[in-house]
Order: sequence, then C-alpha cells, then structure tokens
Amino acid sequence: MTSHSRDTTRVSVLGLGAMGLPMATRLGQSFDVHGFDVNESRRLLAAREGVSVHESARLAAAEADVVLIAVRNEQQLIDVLFGPVGVVDVLTSEAVVVLTSTVGMAAIPETAMRLDHLGISFVDAPLSGGAVRAAEGDLLILVGGTPQSIGLARSVLDSLSSTLTIVGDRPGDGQALKTVNQLLCGVHIAAAAEALALADALGLKREAALEALELGAAGSFMLSNRGPRMLAAYDANPPEVMSRLDIFVKDLGIVGTATRSLGLAAPVSAAAEQLFLLAKAQGLSAEDDSAVIRAIAPKLNAD
Repeated sequence: MTSHSRDTTRVSVLGLGAMGLPMATRLGQSFDVHGFDVNESRRLLAAREGVSVHESARLAAAEADVVLIAVRNEQQLIDVLFGPVGVVDVLTSEAVVVLTSTVGMAAIPETAMRLDHLGISFVDAPLSGGAVRAAEGDLLILVGGTPQSIGLARSVLDSLSSTLTIVGDRPGDGQALKTVNQLLCGVHIAAAAEALALADALGLKREAALEALELGAAGSFMLSNRGPRMLAAYDANPPEVMSRLDIFVKDLGIVGTATRSLGLAAPVSAAAEQLFLLAKAQGLSAEDDSAVIRAIAPKLNAD
C-alpha cells in the first residue's frame, strides 16, 4: 500500500515500545492510527511521530477496526485485554485483535476462546525483523487464525510485512512457529558471540575476522547483523538498543518450556538460554542483545 493511499480502517496500537512505535508510524502512512503505552515517555515520542496518542488503552481502542497488541509477555496480554481496565469492553463484534508479540502458546487457546465468546476475532501474528524493518514494512509475520479473521486484518498485516506466512488456521500456530524461529535466532546470536570472542582471544583482527566469516559457509544473518554491534558493545557509547537482551531470556525460556513439555531434548538452545541468563545476571538485561558477548568476554583485547 502506498503512502498516498489512505485507508479508512482505524487501527489501535497498544504498546508503543521498540517494535510497537515503528509499527504505528509505518501504519500511520496509510491508516488512521491511535496508540497507547503505559510509559508516558513512549506516548510523548509517539505523539511527536504523528500517532494519535491516548491516555488509556480503552480510549485508544474505542471504535477500532484492528487492535494491534505489542506487549512484552503473556501477563501483559491478559491485562490489556481482560484486566480491570482491559479493552474488550469497548470493542465491537466487527473488530479483530492482532497479537504481534511472542508470548508462547500456553495463553493463546483461552484468549482466543474468550474473545470468540464476545464475538471478537483474533489473529495470532508474532513477527520477526527488528525495529528498522518494522518502520519499513519489511517484517516476517507468522500468522495463525481463521481465514475470516485474517481477512479482517489483512491490509494491516500486508502493510507491515514483506513476508506474510499463514502457518495455520488456529490461533497459536503462529506462536508455535515463532518458538522454532527464536530457538534458531537465540542459538545463532550465542554462537556468533562465542566465535567473535574466540577470534579476539586468538589475537585476530576483529573486523577482518568478522568480514571473512560473513563471506564463507559460517555466515548467517545474525552474524552479519549482530556481529558489528557485538564489537561495538565495548565502546564508550554502545550501540543503540535494537532488541533488548532480556527479550531472548524470555523467548528462549518459551523454547525451553515447549521442548520440555514435549519431552524433546534441546541441549543447544538450553546452552544458549544459559548464556543469556548469565548476561542478565551481569546486569545487561536492558542492553542490546548483542551485549551477550560481554558475558563470555568481559572485555576484548586491545588492538
């Protein structure tokens, strides 16, 4: 959808954090977008970016056709929908709730059932790609939902994504594939950190080693994307937080819960989870996830 073509769909974005805000600004190019975040500083920033900001989730969601939820975890999802000031009471039966967060599969069936009893459609649509790609409409979105529910949200999902994968017709199918996705992403980040720490310990030129690894069979998206930020994590001014480290603590915890419930051995992802937990224990939770390298190598050798 081009930026000059306005859609009459009213979209509410609940959660204007690292992903919610760039999604809201992207959607604002084509839709009537209203937003809310519990953090006042995020509301002020969203307002400066042109989002119609409200003082409560209910005010933001009133009269919405599509309610996009970008929260951190399962409890926040339950609270924003069904809590004391939850939004379900102001939604119409024509509305569709779209969950973009990675919260795991456990809460999804009951959430979908409660919304269905109220006549409200629900689409499970966790995404991958980071803040920059969110602002550009270049996300991978993994969708679980009925064809009718997806149809209600399709124009919004298309505006945010370059790859929209319909995983299945059940809410929860998107979360399931996102769990698999996060297993790989977490392991790749941890492996990149180990590799670059080893290259440094061996006395290799860090930037040259990274460039060579990217060009060979060892290359990966995470190595190319996080590698430069890992090397910059030791600078006086560390890289901008594009994806908080504690997000992978949460996501690899979801992976572990899923694999244990299935009796499936997953030793590599479990080791990656321990590395992120170690970094969290070292006070790196709010830093970019590339800072996980500092849990392995507290400092890199001087050139």
